[in-house]
Amino acid sequence: MTIFDLNDHNHIQLNQLLKLLNLVESGGEANQVITVGLAIVNGKTELQKRKKLFPGDRVEFDGKVVEIVKS
Repeated sequence: MTIFDLNDHNHIQLNQLLKLLNLVESGGEANQVITVGLAIVNGKTELQKRKKLFPGDRVEFDGKVVEIVKS
């Protein structure tokens, strides 16, 4: 599992998270994989590219799990 710390931010968008963590090669690819239902947020398939993720949210993609936290 990967821990992603929001630091000074309140949230991050799902497509930005996938790109920032290098789970996809580009923002366009992030949007594509979300649109076809390959991203799971809190146990449910997420189709919103700009879904806001907050502390406590859990993202699953390509066999990897990311937990959103805020320090």
